[in-house]
Amino acid sequence: MSHPSPHAPAAAGNTSAVHWTDPARQSAFEAWLAPLAATQGLLPASLRPASADASFRRYLRIDDAQGSSHVIMDAPPDKEDCRPFAHVQGLMQAAGLPVPQIRAWDETHGFMLLSDLGRQTAIDRLDPARPQDAHAWYLQAVDLLIDWQRASRPGVLPAYDDALLRRELQLFPDWYIARHRQATLSDTQQAVLAKAFDAIVAQNLSVPSVYVHRDFMMRNLMVMDAAPKLPAGHGSQPPEGAHSALGRPGGETDGRLGVLDFQDAVYGPITYDIASLMRDAFISWEEDFVIDITVRYWEKARKAGLLGAASESGWGADFGEFYRAVDWMALQRHLKVAGIFARLTLRDGKPKYLADAPRFIAYIRATCARYRELTPLLRLVDELEGMQAAMGYAFGRM
Repeated sequence: MSHPSPHAPAAAGNTSAVHWTDPARQSAFEAWLAPLAATQGLLPASLRPASADASFRRYLRIDDAQGSSHVIMDAPPDKEDCRPFAHVQGLMQAAGLPVPQIRAWDETHGFMLLSDLGRQTAIDRLDPARPQDAHAWYLQAVDLLIDWQRASRPGVLPAYDDALLRRELQLFPDWYIARHRQATLSDTQQAVLAKAFDAIVAQNLSVPSVYVHRDFMMRNLMVMDAAPKLPAGHGSQPPEGAHSALGRPGGETDGRLGVLDFQDAVYGPITYDIASLMRDAFISWEEDFVIDITVRYWEKARKAGLLGAASESGWGADFGEFYRAVDWMALQRHLKVAGIFARLTLRDGKPKYLADAPRFIAYIRATCARYRELTPLLRLVDELEGMQAAMGYAFGRM
C-alpha cells in the first residue's frame, strides 16, 4: 500500500535528500542513473523521496530539463520482484487504464524509471463528512475498475484460489491474535475460527472470476497532473450520473485518476476490488454511500457481462445477493489486513499501519453482526477486543 507524496526538489548539487543504507546499492544506482540522465535529460540534483511503501520498495522523484518529473522505483531484488509489476502494467495499459509508463528498467538491480502520474492521491481530495463531493471520484474509479475487469482472461495472472485465500486469512490468527493481542485460542475458539474461514472461502469462490487489482482503493489512485487521452470507452468520458464535485459543474472531478500499486494482481473473485474500494483501509463512509456506489458498479458490471451471460439470472439478477457477496469478500480482506498491519508493526517496524486496526475491527464486527451464521465469529472478536456484542442485525439481513 503506497502513495507518493510531494517533496520540494533538492537544491542544485545536493544529493543527500536520498538516504542509502547499502553503499554498494547506492553505487549501482548511480551507475544506472548516469547514462539515463544523459539520454533522457534527467537532473540528478533534483532527486528526492516520493514515498515509502508497506513492502521493501520505495519511490524517488526526479526532474528533467524540460520541467517534467519522473518516478524511480527502488526495489531490492533480494526482497522484491519487479517482473509482476511490469507484467500487470502491460495488461492494464492494454486495457486502456492510465498507469505509469516504464521508461527504463534495470532488472538485475531492481531500479525502474517510470512516468509520474501526479503528486496527490485521490484520498487527499476526500472528506468523509462530504460524500456528495466524493461521489464523482468514486464513479470514475468504478469506470476504471470495469475497464480492468472487462480485459480479464484466465491463465494470465496467478489464481486467487482456495489456498491463497486461506493463507491470507491465517494472517489474522497468526499476527493479530497471537502476536498483537498475545492471545492463545482455546480449542473451541479455534473451531469457531476454522468454521468461519470455511464459510468465507466458500462464499468468495462462488462468484465469477476476473482480474483483481488486490489493493484498489483511493490511496492507490492518483489525481493526474495532466490526463492522457484515452481510447473511447476507457474512462475518457465523465462518469455517468455523477453529482457535482468540488464545485465542478456537470458532475465532473477536477482531474483524472491513474492507477498505482498493482503488482500483486491476481485472477479471482469479482467482488474483491469493489469491496476494497468501498471498505477502505484508510477512509470510512456511511452505509448509504457505500450502497449507492456499489449498486452503480453492479449495474455497470451487469451491462458489461461480467456477472454472467444473462443479467436476468445469477449474480446479475439480485443486487441484495451481490451485496452480501461483497460483504463477505470485504470480511476476508479485513481479517487479512488486520493481520498484515500487525505484521508490519511487529516484524517490519512500521507502527503507523496498526493505528488503523480499529477501523478494521469495526468493519469485521459490523459484517458479522449482519449475518446470523457469522455470530460465533462476532462473539470471538468481541472476546478478543473486550467489547460488548452488538444487539440485532443491521438492515434486517441475516
